[in-house]
Amino acid sequence: MDTYKDIRPYRDHEVREVLDRLLQDDAFIATLSRFRFPRLSRWFSVVLHPLVRTILKRELAGVIDVHSLQEKVESYVDRTIRKTTTSVSYEGLDRLQSDRPYLFMANHRDIVMDPTFVNFAVYHQGLKTPHIAIGDNLLKQPFVSDLMRLNKSFIVNRSAQGRREKLAAFQQLSGYINHTIADGDSIWIAQREGRAKDGNDQTDSAIIKMLTISQKGQPFNEVIERLHIVPVSISYEFDPCDGLKAKELYETEQHGSYSKEEGEDDRSIVAGIVGFKGRVHLAFGEPLGAEYEDAKQVAAEVDRHMWQSYRLFPINYLAFKYLQADYEDLAQVELTAAQLGSKAEQADFEERLRLCPVEHRDWWLKMYAAPVVNRLRSTQAN
Repeated sequence: MDTYKDIRPYRDHEVREVLDRLLQDDAFIATLSRFRFPRLSRWFSVVLHPLVRTILKRELAGVIDVHSLQEKVESYVDRTIRKTTTSVSYEGLDRLQSDRPYLFMANHRDIVMDPTFVNFAVYHQGLKTPHIAIGDNLLKQPFVSDLMRLNKSFIVNRSAQGRREKLAAFQQLSGYINHTIADGDSIWIAQREGRAKDGNDQTDSAIIKMLTISQKGQPFNEVIERLHIVPVSISYEFDPCDGLKAKELYETEQHGSYSKEEGEDDRSIVAGIVGFKGRVHLAFGEPLGAEYEDAKQVAAEVDRHMWQSYRLFPINYLAFKYLQADYEDLAQVELTAAQLGSKAEQADFEERLRLCPVEHRDWWLKMYAAPVVNRLRSTQAN
C-alpha cells in the first residue's frame, strides 16, 4: 500500500505519464507562454501556444525519470541564478557526508528560490538534492501540483479543517519525512509556516513537534538525532518581493487582516524568481545531535544558527540605523563605516527607500533591519 501517494513526489515510472499530461494542459501552456513571452502572448496566443507546446515537447522528449528531468531543468536554474544575482556563496557543506541524508531546515523568505538555492548548493557539492516541502495553498491549479511533485516536492496539507483532520495531516507528514530520511533521501523544510515577511527568522517549535509526532514511544532526542537536522541560513542582499511584503504588513497592521488579490501568490512567485537579488549567501550548520530534550531546545538552536550565520549586507545595517532609536536595548550600538557600505551602496539604499510608498516604509525598513536586531540581541544574550 502506498501510504503517502497523495503527498509524495512522483516516482521515476510516473514521470513520463505526468509530462505527457502537462503537454496537453492548456492552462499550463498558456501560463508558460505568458511567463516566457509576456508581450507576444497577449496578442498572438493562437499562434504562440502551439509553438510553445511543440518546443516543450521536443525538449522533454528524452526525459524518462526524475534525474533526467533535473538535469534538463538545471541549465535553466543556473541561467536564472546568473541573471538575477551578482554572486552566490555557501559555507558548511564540506562538513556533510555524501552518503547520508539530511533534513535541511531553512529560514523562509521566498516561495520558490529558498529551496532552489539549497538545491543549487547541494547539487554542485555532489550531494543528493532533497525532497521539498510545499504548502497546498500554493497548488491552486493541477498543473502546478504536477510540476512541483515532478521536481521532488511533497505536499504539506495546510487546508485541513478541524482538530482531527489536522492531526491526521500532521501524522502523515511526519511519517513521510521520517520514512524518507530512513530511506536515504534528504528533506528541505522551512523553519516556520509561511515566509518571514517581516525579516524575523524564528523557528516555530510546532514544526519540531510535528517531526516527532509519528514516532511515538521513541525518545525525543533519538528521533532528532536520526533526522540529521541541518539549520540553513539563506541571506538575500535584496528581496524582490520587499515592496509586496511591506504593503501586506502595513495593511494587516491597519485593518487587522489582508486579503490577497486573485493571482497575487502567482505574481509573488514570478517576482521572486526573476527579480534581482544581488548577493546571496547560504550557511549550512552542523547536524543536530541527541543532546536536545524538547522542541523548544531544538528551535532555539536553529534560531541561534540563523541569527549568527546570516550574512548581513549594508542594506541591513542602513535600515537598522534608520530605526535604531526604536530599539532601546540597541540604541548605543555603534556601526562601522564598513558595515554601512560605500557611498554608492548608501545611495542605492536611499533610492530603494524613496521608491517605497511612504506609508509602507516603516515595514520595509523593519524587514531589512530584523536580521541585524536578531544578531545583536543573540550576541548580547551569549
